[in-house]
Amino acid sequence: MSRIAIPAIESATGATAEAYALAKKAAGGVPNLFAALGHLTPEGLKAYLNAEGVVAAGTLSRQDRETIKLLVSEVAGCDYCVAAHSLLGKMAGLKPDTLRQIRAGEATGEPQRDALARFVRTLVQTRGTVSADAVEAIRAAGYSEVQLAEISLVIALTVFTNLFNRINDTEVDFPPVE
Repeated sequence: MSRIAIPAIESATGATAEAYALAKKAAGGVPNLFAALGHLTPEGLKAYLNAEGVVAAGTLSRQDRETIKLLVSEVAGCDYCVAAHSLLGKMAGLKPDTLRQIRAGEATGEPQRDALARFVRTLVQTRGTVSADAVEAIRAAGYSEVQLAEISLVIALTVFTNLFNRINDTEVDFPPVE
């Protein structure tokens, strides 16, 4: 059970109702993460959703973004985000075996995806301290300097949701993941 009590979404007014409307537009509903965040800080939820819009308009594919989010969440141990990004990854076209391999740190058989996963895992585990060789490897896999910035932004947004979910112990409202 979540640690933060959330009033019924339908009873929200003012800035909270506006933030929930943005969440519904972006996600098709108001998942528990967004409900708690919007209840506490509507402007924080709006900022998060706006940043996600910037990421979605960037050059990384949806599959790449979900690979990053799933991997960061797995390393952080955020069961909420692992469940969410497993579902969203499937919706982006990632196969269940690929999602499992990403979480387990195993090769997926897709060289570019594997390079992305190695780079992201290294970034997260070293708190961003990476060698020049690691940067050259991700570039050699086909990722541009713009995409390196986008990868960093996706990681930052995911770390935020992971941390907030861990504080709140947000009740998972996505299909469970084995």
